[in-house]
Amino acid sequence: MRALLAFVAAIAVLCGAGSAVAQAVGQFPFALTREGQMLGAVQGEVAAFKGLAYAAPPVGALRWQPPQPTTESSEMRTAYDYGAPCLQPELPAASEDCLTLNVFRPFGVDGPLPVMVFIHGGAFVSGTANDPLFDGAKLAQAGLIVVTVNYRLGALGWLSHPALSDAGSGNFGLMDQLAALHWVHDNIAAFGGDPDNVTLFGSDAGATSIALLMLSAQARDLFHKAILQSVAGRARLRSAEEAEAIGREFVAALGPKTDLRTAEPRRVLAAEKQLLEKSPRSFAPMMDGRLATEDLAAGFAAGRQSRIPVIIGSNEDEAGFENESAIKEELVPTGPGSDELRKLYPDLARPSDLAARLYTDKVFSEPVRLLARLHAAGGAPTFRYRFAYVPEARRANPDVVHGRELQFIFGAEGVPGAGILSRHDREVASRMRAYWINFARTGDPNGPDLPRWDAASGDRLLLIANDGIASGDDPFADRLDRLANEGRR
Repeated sequence: MRALLAFVAAIAVLCGAGSAVAQAVGQFPFALTREGQMLGAVQGEVAAFKGLAYAAPPVGALRWQPPQPTTESSEMRTAYDYGAPCLQPELPAASEDCLTLNVFRPFGVDGPLPVMVFIHGGAFVSGTANDPLFDGAKLAQAGLIVVTVNYRLGALGWLSHPALSDAGSGNFGLMDQLAALHWVHDNIAAFGGDPDNVTLFGSDAGATSIALLMLSAQARDLFHKAILQSVAGRARLRSAEEAEAIGREFVAALGPKTDLRTAEPRRVLAAEKQLLEKSPRSFAPMMDGRLATEDLAAGFAAGRQSRIPVIIGSNEDEAGFENESAIKEELVPTGPGSDELRKLYPDLARPSDLAARLYTDKVFSEPVRLLARLHAAGGAPTFRYRFAYVPEARRANPDVVHGRELQFIFGAEGVPGAGILSRHDREVASRMRAYWINFARTGDPNGPDLPRWDAASGDRLLLIANDGIASGDDPFADRLDRLANEGRR
């Protein structure tokens, strides 16, 4: 390998590959960043650069610290393999040394190209940008740069405790995302990307993160469009006091006199798991007075978000996100007005089905509509959707899959979380991907050979269903109105 790198380095110098735009050195895609000279790998028509560090490893003294810059280097490095996922209980191969991102670009295509940056979900405690479901090759083939980002999760990403810093801020995961955006701004031109045309997109916790970044002055001008998929728009951020109370419980679970920055990772995960079993929302963004100062709905209502073009939407059934039947059962309407509320779902007789649909509407459908209305009211281009399509192979026995649309956006097949698509499924996926690509290019998802997507106005949305794709008035508008009124009481 050393001989290969030396040979490629010599060719790079002769070819002038140290210029600002990614070039091909033999069969190796090549890019020069402040961290060094990066060699990627070609996968079909796409060049992939994986495991690129955007911040110093947050280990030792840097654990529970804001992300620190990487070291400048002139060395040549290979970028063939993903870095480790961020530490989490369910992934044995995960690591604290995880602040990496992956870049996918069309091979042999000149820039500057639009950039899409993906922030994965996982309720802020799980997930990774390295998931095969999030391979950016299909999107990159259309002439885009795709970046997927890892950020700190769970206790390591969101712990707040006075012993950590003067302010005890717990939004380290959000700081990581901001650091990744700065890396993109500073380095993406080396891969042929346009730092002045960056679109953030993400689902679940990723979408919530993006909405928070839209409200953060520190993220201004680092991205120019946003796609919020399944964003819980009415979710309440924890106050600093609530976050520190959880932090004290975590420290107690670690054990007395434990040094927070030298505790073994397995002990950190054990203490984290103990709290998550009691409260699944123990680790998430909190109001720190700097990066996050208010709830999403309040910030959007006040018009403090970036007035950038936005796509926002959710799935028709999101209940697979919460697999705990007890939580679903608590959502079955009872008490005064419950009979009228039940009438909004006349086709659902079983309490569990009613709870699942009510969960979807209360946590996602109605809050998504609210954020869309608030954003559009400020004059920013806003496009709302609902994804109700079920792959043909699953229609006989439909399952609930929170984030099902992600397979259609990325075009993944035959990997965990993504089955094989039929010919018609692929046609729907191609159209979905085309909307996202057009939006990343221009801020408008519409294009030739695509059903017209009307801008959000009132209850207008694009419905992606088994029988077709079309703009129209939201068929759930009446019941969402009722739920919105219930929420204000």
